[in-house]
Amino acid sequence: MGRREAKRKSQSRVVAGWLIFILFIILAILLVIRMVNERIVMPDSSMYPTLQEKDVLLVDKVSYHFTDPKRFDVVVFPSKYQENTNYIKRIIALPGETIQITDGKIYINGSELTEAEDYGTIENPGLAYQAITLRTNEFFVMSDNRSDSTDSREPSISNVETDQIIGKVLFTVWPLKDFGPV
Repeated sequence: MGRREAKRKSQSRVVAGWLIFILFIILAILLVIRMVNERIVMPDSSMYPTLQEKDVLLVDKVSYHFTDPKRFDVVVFPSKYQENTNYIKRIIALPGETIQITDGKIYINGSELTEAEDYGTIENPGLAYQAITLRTNEFFVMSDNRSDSTDSREPSISNVETDQIIGKVLFTVWPLKDFGPV
């Protein structure tokens, strides 16, 4: 075997080593992304106008291990009664707060909640027709489409506990025309 051939084999091994290394890095990145984020499809129109039915969303599954959910975060949590069914709702009231819906308006600890967006008058206060004080691990969540959806006002969902929250919706990734933060 000549020097040229030995050099070529040596270069081929270096290139192959780099390709394997790059492939390993790409796979590791994809694995970490999959562990940290989840892709979910908006199942219905309950979050209209913020989200549309069949929007593809990116959910951050890690940050709530380090920080607490905040008011107005859009979160994902599983149904208590239907397997493989998740809900996507907006946090309205935080642990320890008292919420009540009177005359179509939301009151937190006796003060009217003002939101950045107008989601309309609430026709059905549901369970919140009387004051509800949340425990230290509970959140009251509502849909943005408040007149035509199920949320914490209904016994089938009621208050959502901290450990039920899968993650925070970060982005709409599809359709491209709606791409961006939620």
